[in-house]
Amino acid sequence: MSSQVPYVKRGRTGQKERTQLALMEAARQLMSEGATPTVEDAAAKAGVSRATAYRYFPDQRALLIASYPIIETPSLLPAEPPADVAERVRLVARGLLDSIVANEMALRSQLRISLDESATSPDLSLRKGRRVKWFEDALAPVRTELGPRAFRRLTLALAAVVSLEVLIWLVDLAGLSRRGAVEQIVWTTEQIVRSATTSS
Repeated sequence: MSSQVPYVKRGRTGQKERTQLALMEAARQLMSEGATPTVEDAAAKAGVSRATAYRYFPDQRALLIASYPIIETPSLLPAEPPADVAERVRLVARGLLDSIVANEMALRSQLRISLDESATSPDLSLRKGRRVKWFEDALAPVRTELGPRAFRRLTLALAAVVSLEVLIWLVDLAGLSRRGAVEQIVWTTEQIVRSATTSS
């Protein structure tokens, strides 16, 4: 029975949780420097033995999933959100892009390993996010007006545009600064919303 209980939950849980958090923080620091850390890398950075580190994270993927920067909020809108849909979308887009830029190196590292494994693994835990829900929240005032199909298409269009992948393309290939890339993405969302809401 005990073998089914996660290592961190078996005995001296406080100390084990601190060790686990230290390994995750070490991984985040390494990713912020542009690295794609292995379990051994995180162990060395945290001052933990490799054998101990592997008790918490059996492989690199498990480490990166646990260390993935996540925005823990059901909405990116303020407590009293505006009624205007375009402004709501703008707020969500900028909030999400601020987080992407702040965590860019870590997100790039995790994107690399996710793409490397995507062909063989159906579990894309590294890339699951809340973008769709956040944009559904932003578009709530026009849900009924648009209808289910158009609402879904608009939500997915916005979630696809406001993404790390698009930011990378604009910065690395189009040669924009990060600020310029953010403004380009926000402008694109404005055009998408205007087109979808005026044609409905």
